[in-house]
Amino acid sequence: MSHDDLIEAIDALLPQTQCGKCGFDGCLPYAKAIAEGEPINRCPPGGEQTLTRLATLTGQPEQPLAEPAQLPLAAVIREAECIGCTKCIQACPVDAILGAAKRMHTVITDECTGCELCVAPCPVDCIDLVPHPAWASAESDTERDAYLARRAELGRRRHRTRQQRQAREARDKRLERQRRLMQQRRAAAGKETSGSPGGSAVIQRQRRMAFKAAEQALKRVQQQLESARRRGDDKAETTALAQLPEAERLLAEARSALDKSE
Repeated sequence: MSHDDLIEAIDALLPQTQCGKCGFDGCLPYAKAIAEGEPINRCPPGGEQTLTRLATLTGQPEQPLAEPAQLPLAAVIREAECIGCTKCIQACPVDAILGAAKRMHTVITDECTGCELCVAPCPVDCIDLVPHPAWASAESDTERDAYLARRAELGRRRHRTRQQRQAREARDKRLERQRRLMQQRRAAAGKETSGSPGGSAVIQRQRRMAFKAAEQALKRVQQQLESARRRGDDKAETTALAQLPEAERLLAEARSALDKSE
């Protein structure tokens, strides 16, 4: 089994709660760490069953869980006490909380992984954790296993979608900052008069900075595109391709402005 295949196999065994109780930022980073030799006993939501499966897969000896096993949970917001601060929305790794600033929030129970990450940021302590209804209502091991499989698949997919959205938003912010910077540079250049002492040198330095920033922004988008293609991530590739023309346009404008000042 290749290293990448091992990571994928380990990740498939983890519960995909994305809770971080293992000390890593999600299940996939923990899977990568286990493949590098990290202990397999740091997943309370996975419990003994996941521990046993990981031991069989990796060859690591079974050892007691670092923290007690945790039954499947769901977050519940006491809506009458919610002040609409959005802190829980920002913390949720699977976007399972609906709401807006200064508006009541609510948890989408079927999509909640019970990670508990929304609890600590809440400034009014209005979030409870309860046994997940789908788990509590299961009448057999088969039904419980089916619920865990659904939770894992949904948790993995929603977490990746959230990461892609955050990466896209971060790229958009970088491009917007670059646009504002170039607008400021053009405005400053328009106000400079030919008789201003050192005015030309200042403009040239500003345009070089703008060109460098645009060059770096394009390079980041290109790196994102190459990474997406290597991973076979179609969604990430589509996002990067959509960002590429704007990044190239900004660089062309910055290069043109720089050439005029030299």
